[in-house]
Amino acid sequence: MLRFCVFLTFGCWSSSLLALENIQLPPGFSIEVYAEVPNARALALGDRGTLFVSNRRGHSVYAVVVDGDSTRTIELLDGLNSPNGIAYFDGDLYVAEIDRVTRYADIEAHLENVPEAEELDIELPANKQHGWRYIGFGPDGKLYISIGAPCNICDRKGFAQIIRISPDGSGREIVANGVRNSVGFAWHPGTGDLWFTDNGRDMLGDDLPADELNRVSEKGQHFGFPYCHAGDIRDPGFGSGKNCSDYRAPALKLGPHVAALGLRFYSGEMFPAEYRGQIFIAEHGSWNRSKKIGYRIMMVRLEDGDPVAYEPFATGWLQGQSVSGRPVDLLILPDGSMLVSDDHAGMVYRISYAQSSN
Repeated sequence: MLRFCVFLTFGCWSSSLLALENIQLPPGFSIEVYAEVPNARALALGDRGTLFVSNRRGHSVYAVVVDGDSTRTIELLDGLNSPNGIAYFDGDLYVAEIDRVTRYADIEAHLENVPEAEELDIELPANKQHGWRYIGFGPDGKLYISIGAPCNICDRKGFAQIIRISPDGSGREIVANGVRNSVGFAWHPGTGDLWFTDNGRDMLGDDLPADELNRVSEKGQHFGFPYCHAGDIRDPGFGSGKNCSDYRAPALKLGPHVAALGLRFYSGEMFPAEYRGQIFIAEHGSWNRSKKIGYRIMMVRLEDGDPVAYEPFATGWLQGQSVSGRPVDLLILPDGSMLVSDDHAGMVYRISYAQSSN
């Protein structure tokens, strides 16, 4: 059943705009509200321009449709089990709940009458801790699925992995092991390598370990969890007798507990040339640190395919220790602008660039 959701009251708009006044961007960039979506999480774009947005806490999936100079938000699905992961492929919408993945055929032709879900033949664990999935289709046409560890720190078979399957659910294989909790990945536009963020374990203090930006160069590589963290920290409970050099070190250490989530390679033409091909990361922000950090979008500069810098791109959702927003996922629109989901404010923002005439 079609549901048009009118979320944008005057008070909500005014508070969101006020918060955006604090956002700091490089010269020439601006940010605006694109749409309001409750608990906005993962983003996926349809061929006809429909933006699909997941809502993990509200058990829903939304569609944002461009309507002239504005957008309208439709609640497509509800009553789901933490449907964090969404992906669009060959006209179909894929939705990952904790214990299953479903497909909705030819979705943009059926926004007013969503077809019955087709459940893929794949077994997923039902554990809720780190059980919300992130999914995406790679350049190989396979669906990649994160399976987070069901704990802060533990050694459990069948968890802490990124797997991939064919669009029908067949051909399951492990792409990466030792991945504590990845809620964001993307593929290098030149090499096709998978890059992903990984959230480090808790309870080792404010500054340990770093979150990670990782690169998969060969299928089946092990990235250390639960034995080693950030490439060089042996776990006090599981690291005895382990050598961290036996595991794949991160391509880059990120901030400790910043909760690095969605990432994208910038593939558009709108931003200046120096931004093209660089990595943008949404940092959801620390919940487990005596002084908050994160709550921003960072950029990782690459040279010859390797990270050489890690610098702020969009900041200001954290003012002192007060939080107005928590970036989750990123998406590059065909016009080259960038969308950002924010599950704290329940918004999707658009970041654009316009050359100054001065």
